[in-house]
Amino acid sequence: MTKKTRHFAIKEVLSTRQIASQDELRLELRKKGFDVTQATLSRDLKELGVGRISTGEGAHYTLQPESEVQILRPVVGAQVVSMTANESLIVIRTLPGCANAVGEFLDAQHKGEIIGTIAGDNTLLVIPQSQSKTKRLMELLRGQLIEGEQ
Repeated sequence: MTKKTRHFAIKEVLSTRQIASQDELRLELRKKGFDVTQATLSRDLKELGVGRISTGEGAHYTLQPESEVQILRPVVGAQVVSMTANESLIVIRTLPGCANAVGEFLDAQHKGEIIGTIAGDNTLLVIPQSQSKTKRLMELLRGQLIEGEQ
C-alpha cells in the first residue's frame, strides 16, 4: 500500500477517534490492513502535521489544518535574515526578537531531524540529530524558509 493511502487512513482514524498513543494508532491502522513500524508512523505523523492536545480526558493526537503550516512557513521565513553552517551546527540570523519563534517552529516541524534549538534575540543555533545530516538539513531549511519550498 502506498504512502498516500496510508496517510489517508491515518487522517481517517484521527478524524473519527481520539487516539492517545502511537501504539493505539498502529493497532487501528493494522485493523485497516496497514502494518507500519513506529518509526514510519512517527514520520507520517510529522509529515501530516499531526499534533497532541491535552483535554480533561487526557492527551490525544489531532489533525491540524493543513493550511496552518503552509500559512506559517512564509511568515516564519520572512523573519530569517541569513543562514550558515559548519559540519555540525546551523546558525540562523533573524530579525530582532524573532529567533525564539523561528526556533519553536523548527522544533515542531523537524522533530526527527533536530535535537533542539537555542535562541537568543536574533540568533538561533540549530543542533541537527546527527553531524552527517547537517548539510542536508541546512539545504532543507534554506529551501523551506528562504526559498519558500514545501
